[in-house]
Amino acid sequence: MWLQVYGPSMLPTLNLTGDVLLTEHLSPRLGKVGSGDVVLVRSPVDPRKTLTKRVVGMEGDRVTFFVDPLHTDRCQSAVVPKGHVWIQGDNMYASSDSRHFGPVPYGLIQGKVFFRVWPPNGFGLLEQ
Repeated sequence: MWLQVYGPSMLPTLNLTGDVLLTEHLSPRLGKVGSGDVVLVRSPVDPRKTLTKRVVGMEGDRVTFFVDPLHTDRCQSAVVPKGHVWIQGDNMYASSDSRHFGPVPYGLIQGKVFFRVWPPNGFGLLEQ
């Protein structure tokens, strides 16, 4: 399946003007998603939306994150509960992610992004 993604939350990995990405939907079903993977996740806040984020923590992991990087350098830690993942956008200044809505149930992961088709200068496997 291909998907076009726009927005600042995954800068610099994905372009602001839009990338066309190839995704696969088998890895999440087989439990083959891990830290560093870019995934499609059904939004826990608005189930009509699909988010593109990076997995930064798996169940049992302790993640440390900036609470509000625009206004303070205060950090907080959380342990990812069983059956959940911690997702964040690569651009921490413009991303609504687990820092705002907490750990996400693994079952909300819909696919794993693995290849960029467009733009041509970014053609190839998506790096972790």
